[in-house]
Amino acid sequence: MKKMLRYILLPIMVFVTMSGHAAQPRTVVNDSLKVKGFHIDLRIQVMKMPELKRLVKNLAGKGINTILMEWEGTYPFTEEPLISNRYAYSRAQIIDFIAYCHSLGLDVIPLQQSFGHVEYILKHYRYANLREDPVDFSQVCPSELEADRQLFTRLYKDLIETHNSPYIHVGGDETHLLGHCDRCKKKAAEFGISRVYFDYIKMLCQTVVSLGKRPMVWADMALKYPEYINELPKQTIFVDWNYGWEKDRFGEHDKLLNSGYEIWGAPALRSDPDNYFLTTWQHHFDNIKNFIPECRQMGYKGIVMTSWSTSGEYFPVFEADNDLVDLFPVRHVYPISGFDLLIDAYSESLKDSKPLNTNAFIDHYCLLNYGFSAAQAKHFRTALFMAPYKVVQGVVESPHPITINQLIDSARSAAAILHALKPGKGFNEFQHYILMADIRVFYLQVIEIEKEINQEAFNNKERYSYIARLKQLLNISKQLNERFNNLNERVLYNAALTEENSLRNHKLLSLYHQLASIK
Repeated sequence: MKKMLRYILLPIMVFVTMSGHAAQPRTVVNDSLKVKGFHIDLRIQVMKMPELKRLVKNLAGKGINTILMEWEGTYPFTEEPLISNRYAYSRAQIIDFIAYCHSLGLDVIPLQQSFGHVEYILKHYRYANLREDPVDFSQVCPSELEADRQLFTRLYKDLIETHNSPYIHVGGDETHLLGHCDRCKKKAAEFGISRVYFDYIKMLCQTVVSLGKRPMVWADMALKYPEYINELPKQTIFVDWNYGWEKDRFGEHDKLLNSGYEIWGAPALRSDPDNYFLTTWQHHFDNIKNFIPECRQMGYKGIVMTSWSTSGEYFPVFEADNDLVDLFPVRHVYPISGFDLLIDAYSESLKDSKPLNTNAFIDHYCLLNYGFSAAQAKHFRTALFMAPYKVVQGVVESPHPITINQLIDSARSAAAILHALKPGKGFNEFQHYILMADIRVFYLQVIEIEKEINQEAFNNKERYSYIARLKQLLNISKQLNERFNNLNERVLYNAALTEENSLRNHKLLSLYHQLASIK
């Protein structure tokens, strides 16, 4: 029955094997995508500098010519030192890193969120007057136009001192609090949400232009509220992020295409619904295969592969009323160290006008990097793409009814396939896949227990059997922690490794202590 379930749960796949594993002929065209970029997200999972340099060297060797750096609190701001966090690099490290990137032919564009996703700034009550909401620190108030202008002008000038890119990305995405405070609500009622949004974005873009740079803006809010899009400076570049959905998801896409602004595209190799316990490999491959050719067809001038370490949303913990203790990121994903396969898929797709042949690419990658035969590569693909479904409150989010038990069977089958494969080379890289698969099995077992104890049939007499199961998982979690540390100690700081392991195991520990403490 378990063997049958494994194949029932498999997504529909057509396997294509490369004959003799020879490289497929390319159809290289006069490419409109002059900028071939990669986004590095340092909001969490801050990389050690040697590993950061290793990453950009690898990217440059694969044809990438631009890095979009989301430094967030890791940047050492001079005039606003409160913004920098405990993992902040030194000024000398930043300057040295950017010089190193330039030696590799890489332009480094700073991404400074300046509207939404600014919790790391607004959590400090020094900036409380800029908040759109007194307890939701995600967004500045666009009605505080002059105070906002002064703050972000200082930040932009600071970034310009260390970066010499012709661009500054000002963010501008997911500003879900538009029209929230009384002043913004009044303006939205009189002039519309689009006016609220674009008056503020225009200020940011004009500030960037006045500093001699070209502003870049995420395109989702412009798509949603496009009425005043043409009031931005002509130098503005919109970045159309699409992680595998219809082009009109945020709004009428043709209005963006017809706006006259330069547009870049942005797929993703780590994004929702990915978390520590699920990587939707097939989804990301499809995103690469489909969206990059579409960007060429639409005449986009650049493309940046995004790689989100977290969702960008934060859960606040308050001491009392509005007295914030800390903000915790919502959703963690496995570190970038485990995604060389998708990075290579992205770089390959940039070299060919045709959509990436996913199965052929993986087969060839497995031969070159792991020494796998075509049959072994097929098994690898099977494990990678198996049952990519998340669980929310005990319910499997799947197009077909699937129980958690069935999903666990599928996850175990995937893990067993990966454990059985023995790479002839690239052993350390391959261990990331195995660890991710084992973490998924572990997590689903925790979720299974959580669901069972939330059933009406659960009673106090049964808790001892659950405590025993949780103790077994606690032992497994210690082994997973050790493996995670061994694979990622080169990438992350020790404090970050400890934090990642703690957050990944929090649900397990919470369930265990809850049941063990019942008298």
